[in-house]
Amino acid sequence: MQILFIADPLDQFKTYKDTTFSMMREAARRGHRIFACEPHEMAWQGATVDARVKEIRLTGDAHAWYDVVDTRVAALTEFDAVLMRKDPPFDMEYINATWLLEIAERAGARVFNKPSAIRDHSEKLAIAEFGEFVAPTLVTRDAARLRAFHAEHNDVIYKPLDGMGGTGVFRIGPDGRNLGAVIEMLGENGARSVMAQRFIPDIKLGDKRVLVIGGKVVPHSLARIPQGNEVRGNLAAGGLGEARDLSARDRQIAEALAPILWQRGLLLVGLDVIGDYLTEVNVTSPTCFQEITAQTGFDVPKMFIDALELAV
Repeated sequence: MQILFIADPLDQFKTYKDTTFSMMREAARRGHRIFACEPHEMAWQGATVDARVKEIRLTGDAHAWYDVVDTRVAALTEFDAVLMRKDPPFDMEYINATWLLEIAERAGARVFNKPSAIRDHSEKLAIAEFGEFVAPTLVTRDAARLRAFHAEHNDVIYKPLDGMGGTGVFRIGPDGRNLGAVIEMLGENGARSVMAQRFIPDIKLGDKRVLVIGGKVVPHSLARIPQGNEVRGNLAAGGLGEARDLSARDRQIAEALAPILWQRGLLLVGLDVIGDYLTEVNVTSPTCFQEITAQTGFDVPKMFIDALELAV
């Protein structure tokens, strides 16, 4: 197959942990040809969406990890699979990219995850569909309601709807210290919506990333454990990643969501679970392949490329 990865700049990859790199490495091991571009390199003209793509060869070196074989402009329909792996922020340019990918889909391109499904599943708000698995949560621009939520629950996490890696996540304890400042900053004085969730004490045991691939559940999670006085478990915020077997509750949540999300065109989903509660449904560029594989021996990249080959 010829596989196009739409991703962040290749030179920024941290190959020792990057999930997109692990996908590329497994695909290359099977003899598939690897291409890459960034979203801004896509264009639509007439009936065609094309991109300036690099064909790359993996070198096996940890630093100079790829060579460019060729660079050309190619229609997205020329590839057997197009993988959208651009990290958030999920801003207007990200949405524009999903629209371009939809145009390419209509012309016959096979895009994963499905662009409309990426756009329709807010990584924070998608949990609203699965309320039986969700802790008390509020999303609003109304500062008074955000304050009242704290008065009701006493210990609350506040976060933006478009962040990643733990950016902009605040815990406000029972004393309410800095509550007003956090609401003003995150909500930009009422201009932006804010998510408030009752604090889940089990975060000390880790924010678990549960992967779902092709409608099937990976049997291990990566618990991202906050360090020191940090409330965030995200690896980008310094959390320690510890692979674990799924708990009964993890599996219940994942198996309930897996067929629904797969039917909607989401080949890869990363569910975030704290304790017994679903907190996010990640569909843009879920990670943790390498950490789970290294610690458990379960080959997540293999499972992913197996699923991709079946899907195309």
